[in-house]
Amino acid sequence: MPHHGNEEEHRSSSDKEQQDSKRDEPVIRDHRKVDPVTGQARHPKGEHHREPVVEPVETAADSDGDALAQAEEILNQVEVPAEESVAQGTEAAAAAELKNDLLRLQAEYVNYRKRVERDRAVAGEMAVIGVLNSLLPVLDDVDAARQHGDLADGPFAAIAAKLENALKTYGLTRIDETGVEFDPTIHEALIQQPGDDIEVDTVSQVLRSGYKSGERVLRAAQVIVAVPA
Repeated sequence: MPHHGNEEEHRSSSDKEQQDSKRDEPVIRDHRKVDPVTGQARHPKGEHHREPVVEPVETAADSDGDALAQAEEILNQVEVPAEESVAQGTEAAAAAELKNDLLRLQAEYVNYRKRVERDRAVAGEMAVIGVLNSLLPVLDDVDAARQHGDLADGPFAAIAAKLENALKTYGLTRIDETGVEFDPTIHEALIQQPGDDIEVDTVSQVLRSGYKSGERVLRAAQVIVAVPA
């Protein structure tokens, strides 16, 4: 087609006609998510592939899990590491066991000391009783001499008095009372005689004195007992 005038004006008018013709053509856009040729999923330009996000549904189990997670978080925030905690727990248990062992040993020692002291006291008491029993015949001779008037005065009377006083310091007491009720634990009845105006058996005469050391009877007194007529 012939044209006149400037070449640039003619070219611009031609380009404009082509753009107008293209604008009038229908635009077809493919919004299919799967490529019909390759079979792969297609994504729009400028968008990155993202996996579908499923929002969790909160249930009772989830709430329990959250509580457990919070508890674990609190435990994890403890300054002492797990290994050190176990070590400290082991040391505490060992210390408690050691303390119990020491308390048990202390109790055993206290019981042992009490037993030793008790045995020592009993041994000392038995030793004193042995000495006192060995001196009872001497005391019988002193009593016999006194009854015969041999110890009325003089140096032997003083020696006898000192001996009796010394033995009293060891708890020795004489059983020689008359007019008291007969007691078979401290009296040995050799003779029984009917008595006047008595209601119970009564010691009327002491033939040989008896002795006690504290509450222990060393020897019962030999007596004559008056019984109700």
